[in-house]
Amino acid sequence: MTDLHRLSIREMAEGLKSAQFSSRELTQHYLDRIAKIDPRVNSYVTVTAELALAEANAADELLKSGTSGLMTGIPLAHKDIFCTQGIKSSAGSKMLDNFISPYDATVVAKAKAAGIVTLGKVNMDEFAMGSTSENSYYGATANPWNLDHVPGGSSGGSAAAVAADLAPIATGTDTGGSIRQPASFCGLTGLKPTYGRVSRFGMIAYASSLDQGGPLARSAEDCAYLMNVIAGHDEKDSTSIEKEADDYVANLNGTSVKGLRIGIPKQYFNVAGLNADVKARVEESLKKLEEMGAILVEIDLNMTEAYVPTYYLIAPAEASSNLSRFDGVRYGYRAENPVDLMDLYKRSRSEGFGAEVQRRILIGTYALSAGYYDAYYVKAQKVRRLIQQDFLKAFESVDVIAAPSAPTTAYKIGANLSPVEMYLGDIYTIAVNLAGLPAINAPVGFDQNQLPVGLQLIGNYWSESQLLSVVHQYQQATDWHNQRAAIAEENA
Repeated sequence: MTDLHRLSIREMAEGLKSAQFSSRELTQHYLDRIAKIDPRVNSYVTVTAELALAEANAADELLKSGTSGLMTGIPLAHKDIFCTQGIKSSAGSKMLDNFISPYDATVVAKAKAAGIVTLGKVNMDEFAMGSTSENSYYGATANPWNLDHVPGGSSGGSAAAVAADLAPIATGTDTGGSIRQPASFCGLTGLKPTYGRVSRFGMIAYASSLDQGGPLARSAEDCAYLMNVIAGHDEKDSTSIEKEADDYVANLNGTSVKGLRIGIPKQYFNVAGLNADVKARVEESLKKLEEMGAILVEIDLNMTEAYVPTYYLIAPAEASSNLSRFDGVRYGYRAENPVDLMDLYKRSRSEGFGAEVQRRILIGTYALSAGYYDAYYVKAQKVRRLIQQDFLKAFESVDVIAAPSAPTTAYKIGANLSPVEMYLGDIYTIAVNLAGLPAINAPVGFDQNQLPVGLQLIGNYWSESQLLSVVHQYQQATDWHNQRAAIAEENA
């Protein structure tokens, strides 16, 4: 039973159903791996070993009684941005280091109801603000492919945990690429669903009109299994869409790649910072899809230069509003011995928030302030509509749009990129969030340093099934998603 972590979700489910191994054995296997390997990776903030084993025992009872579901007994790691009842829910911040959530996020509640086992909460950039997972109160997470490099962010702990086989699947959130970019950096499949497809209730907010939860896993098939659990309408979330979710597993072969029109935006492949290896691997993957019958169509996305300035006005403005609740009064970090109320506010926030979060709050507060609101925030919202229309026009002639997920492979830890350099690294992902579209990352090879490269496919609204299906078929014809980092091959 030393190689349970090499099984797919489907193989795990079949093994549990046929009693080849129990959920407790599977869960213990992952807990042993976490204990041995994670000190080098730092993907977990909290390991919930006792809870996991108790949930695994309960899953085994359901499996024995024949009342289990598709995912009963499968272990999972939650990004530490999802509130989990009775467990620390920190959002990677000193501000919430002492916060024990009194309730479960809808995503967590749905996972529990499906009999999924919670291994623990994984590391992330503070309040999901960052692209490296270095902006965490709990220290940087390492990339399992090379421990000197970052795993991406903000869902870097989720990506690193799956890439090191410390969890078979993980939840993440994507506000401007925070599922797709770490999936790209860690050689995984990661899906950012359509805005409103997965409930945001109990997900600690960064930018409410952009945030969306989704799965990170090795394959599109594994992602589909988790999407079947977490997707769907939630009356607790006012932005959740009253539209029935698909059966993503049943639809894995539902889209034919033959005849699929893939849009290739020429602006995306002429970006100044696009790494030559990344460009080559992405183009090779598109050639493979073409061999499988897809039709490549060159398209124009004329608003490309507006993506970064638009996003970095809207997201910080919403963050400034959302994070105003952390004031040292009701919950979270509280400064010691304040002189008066103003001193309590000032010191609680300056001591509780890290540098990047403070930077974005300041930018957002400025953009929302009297005299600048119309010039910055309102203007950015108007440009956002133009970006959305640019995509919708493209979808009149193509089925999906292809792009790199990131212009480079994983940065070195401590590279100390300037904020602008870091923000420009999001050029391929942020527009998807501005438009509310779904998009997926698929691993498509490596650069010369053996760091993973990702292909991003962007779909029209509600086309998650199509995206998963296309990537699933690509993965039937290639083996990149089965490649494992050396650290993942170690036995506990």
